[in-house]
Amino acid sequence: MIRLLLLLPFIGLMIVPFYNIREPMLSGFPFFYWYQLAWVPLTSLLTYIVYRSARDAD
Repeated sequence: MIRLLLLLPFIGLMIVPFYNIREPMLSGFPFFYWYQLAWVPLTSLLTYIVYRSARDAD
């Protein structure tokens, strides 16, 4: 069940019209860019959580 967390990045980045906007800007970067870049560490964190819980369950 915890492995379903790995679907979050897929779903969050698959729906492009949701984040294909310019505002709000963060340090001069449009939302389109920093939203995608925010998923990089978030995906790593989710992968680590799933890995640890799957390893502990075995």
